[in-house]
Amino acid sequence: MTTERSPRVELVQLDRETLRALADGDLAAAEAGAPVPLSPYLAGPECRPVWDIRAVQVVVDPPSADWVTRVVWDPERRLAVGRAGFHGPPDGDGMVEVGYSIDPDHRRQGYARAALRALIAWAADAPGVSVVRASVSPENTPSLNLVRAHGFVAVGEQVDEEDGLEIIHERRP
Repeated sequence: MTTERSPRVELVQLDRETLRALADGDLAAAEAGAPVPLSPYLAGPECRPVWDIRAVQVVVDPPSADWVTRVVWDPERRLAVGRAGFHGPPDGDGMVEVGYSIDPDHRRQGYARAALRALIAWAADAPGVSVVRASVSPENTPSLNLVRAHGFVAVGEQVDEEDGLEIIHERRP
């Protein structure tokens, strides 16, 4: 039997100014306010739309800042490898939705698995969370395999305005 070894990661929170700088693609300004060194990927075109949503969200709903997207940090390598977090605090039914993306230079190294595990543990420790959701494109085989391997079960579908068709998966924390 083989065991999957994942790197240890930390999910590092960013303040609203740093979120805004990343949304604007201004890596220098983002790094000036970030508690860890960032990577060009985090200020690049794949991540900017998410940072933009979160930068607005934390201004409109300040308590959501504790829940939203963070930097996935490898403390051993002292390296920012991606982003992960929730779309916001638990809704009225106790549901939180995960989101994550790993820099292409660091994919297939266990970082998405480690980040997802950290998010599940976070949800399990948080009062009021009863369901963790992951909405994944049917074309994203690696992410589908990842969520299914972590006990997520398909419960439906939705069409996201930006991402198109997604399969909704849920699990208890």
